[in-house]
Amino acid sequence: MTNTTTVLHQLLNLLPEQQFQTFVRQHEADKYVKKFTTFNQLTVLLYAQMTGKECLREIESDLRILDSRWTELGLKSIARSTLARANAKRPSAIFESLFYVLFEQCQKLSDGENFSFKNPLHAIDATSISVCLSLMDWAKYRTQKGAFRLHVDLDIRNQIPELIDLTDGKTHEVTVVQDMDFSQYPKGTIFVFDRGYVDYALLWKIVNAGHHFVIRRKQNAQTFVLQVHRLAKGKGVLKDERIAFALPEAQEHYPDDLRQVTFADEDGNVYEYLTDEFRLSAANIAEIYKRRWDIETFFRWIKQNLKIKTFIGTSKNAVMIQIWVAMIYYLLLKWLSHCINFRGSLTTLARKISASCMHKFQLFEVLGYSEKGLKLLHKARAGPQMCIF
Repeated sequence: MTNTTTVLHQLLNLLPEQQFQTFVRQHEADKYVKKFTTFNQLTVLLYAQMTGKECLREIESDLRILDSRWTELGLKSIARSTLARANAKRPSAIFESLFYVLFEQCQKLSDGENFSFKNPLHAIDATSISVCLSLMDWAKYRTQKGAFRLHVDLDIRNQIPELIDLTDGKTHEVTVVQDMDFSQYPKGTIFVFDRGYVDYALLWKIVNAGHHFVIRRKQNAQTFVLQVHRLAKGKGVLKDERIAFALPEAQEHYPDDLRQVTFADEDGNVYEYLTDEFRLSAANIAEIYKRRWDIETFFRWIKQNLKIKTFIGTSKNAVMIQIWVAMIYYLLLKWLSHCINFRGSLTTLARKISASCMHKFQLFEVLGYSEKGLKLLHKARAGPQMCIF
C-alpha cells in the first residue's frame, strides 16, 4: 500500500493532540499566534531529537531543504529566531503535561522477563550535565564552570522515568527527594539509592509512608550490631545482621532497627547495604541493589541517543522544553517498541526512525513488518491496537 505521509507525520499522529491543545489553551500559549503554533514547536523539536540536530541554524537549513513536507506537518514557516522565541517564552509546563499523559499509557508496559520482584521497584538518582556558565548563568556549579543536574525516578519494571526534575549543579541530589510525595506510590514500593542519598530522616519518611528502601551504607556511619538476623546464605552473602544507630542524633531521625547485608561481588568488592526490609533473603536485597544500575544505563542511553547534552536555547525554560521533548520521544519509542513487539534494541529502533523520519514510508515497513504480519501480531497479542494514546 502506497503511503502519502512521512514517518514523522505518522509518529505525530500517535500523540494525543487534543489533550495537548488543552494544555496550550490553559497557558494561552497560542494567543495571537498566526504561523508558528505550540504544536508546530513540538513538531520541530521532535524532528531535531529524531535526527540529532544540535543548533537552530542546522534545524532551519534542513527544514528549508525539505519545504515540500511542510504542509502535511502543519508548518507554514520556520525561522530560527521564531523557534528561539518560542523556546524562551512558551511555558515548559505544556510539554511536561504531555509527557505525563504519555507516561500514564506507558505505565501499562512491563519488562516481565527481566523483572522478578513482586513489589514495585524504583531507582532514584541524578546525573550532571556540563554547560557554559556564561551562556547559562542559572546553571551555577563552580566559579568558572556551569552544570545542571537531571534528577530521575526510574520504574525498574518498565524502564520508564516517573519523576524528572532539573536543578543547578550545586543542588544536592537528596534535596529533591526530600520534597517528594511518597503517598502517590503503591504501598510496599521499594526505593533503591546510592549512598549519596543517605539521609536518616528521609529513610524514616519512606518507611512511614508504607514503603521500603535499600541503600548503600556510608563508611563513616556509626552503628552497632544487635544480633545476627539470618545465617549468611546465597552466593556472595557474607553477613546478614540487625543493627541500630549509635549516635543520639541518628536515632532521633531513624528510631528503629535496620538490617545490614554485607555482600561480595565476583571481583571481590565488598558492599554493605542498609534496608528496613527483614522478610526478603539477603541475596534478594543484593539483587535489588544490583538493579540500581538500570538507572545508570538509562542515563547513558539518553545521553548517547537523545539531544540533552547540547542545547538550542540557553534559558532554563528552553532547556526544560528540550528535555521534556526528549523524554516524550523516549516514551514514544518505548510504547512503539512494546506495541509491535520490536525484535531489536531501542537504539536500533531510534536509528531506523532517524534515517527515515522525513521519507514517505509506511512506519511498520520501516520497522521490518509487513501490514499482514502486523495484523497477525496484534491478533496474537489480543491487546489494543498499535500506539493509540
